[in-house]
Amino acid sequence: MRKIRFDLLPEMLSQALKGLLAVTLTTVILFFIGRRILGEGVIALLYLIPVGWSASRWGQAAGMAAALSAALMFDFLFIPPFLTFTIASVEGVMILVIFFTVAILVVGRIQSALSRAQTSEREAIFMYELSSALAGLRTQDAVARTLARQLQQMYQARMVKVALEAGPGARPIVVQEPRTNGEPGKPDLIVPILNSWGLVGEIHLWEGLMELPREDSRLLQNFSGQAGQALERTRLLEAEAQSRTAVPVDSN
Repeated sequence: MRKIRFDLLPEMLSQALKGLLAVTLTTVILFFIGRRILGEGVIALLYLIPVGWSASRWGQAAGMAAALSAALMFDFLFIPPFLTFTIASVEGVMILVIFFTVAILVVGRIQSALSRAQTSEREAIFMYELSSALAGLRTQDAVARTLARQLQQMYQARMVKVALEAGPGARPIVVQEPRTNGEPGKPDLIVPILNSWGLVGEIHLWEGLMELPREDSRLLQNFSGQAGQALERTRLLEAEAQSRTAVPVDSN
């Protein structure tokens, strides 16, 4: 996990520099127009444009960098006394505090909306890939392995274990990804697999690099439904194959 954070550092710095550049360009324009023409209130509102643009275009790091740099440039150039970070009036302090608070809220709202959109898109792609992977499978063991592999990749989990009731008289099917010995303690999430026959298995997940969804989340409910339908179909296929290969008993 530390390695991943270090790998993300150059990207976050790049985003922050882009946010700083957007605010700097805005500052140049506002400086040439002049404080007397615009007024402190209008300047504060105009500074929200590069802050919102940076957050929506380049991410949270860019938005936070833009908000902080905008507050500093606003104070330094447009709040008297000028060319200092000293604020001489209570009104100036209030304007700066309100601006910075609103800027942070704007960044947070934009990031939250983008995060939800990205999550929805990722979940839709995952469900499509899962449906495609399960469609051609003909055995319950293959279904279990596909479920474990897809979930482990989706959430970068430490381990995913799928336990299935294979049917009357058959041994239970248990698979795990990655295929290591032992289990890392108690699972962080258990998802039941249901179909028209009732409970046919469980999925055990151990949280890894990504946070696991809630047990009652729509994604896991859809996932459980897809898995249950695939198991129902493959069990019928296995039973049909066994009936075809069964040796008939001679009545004579």
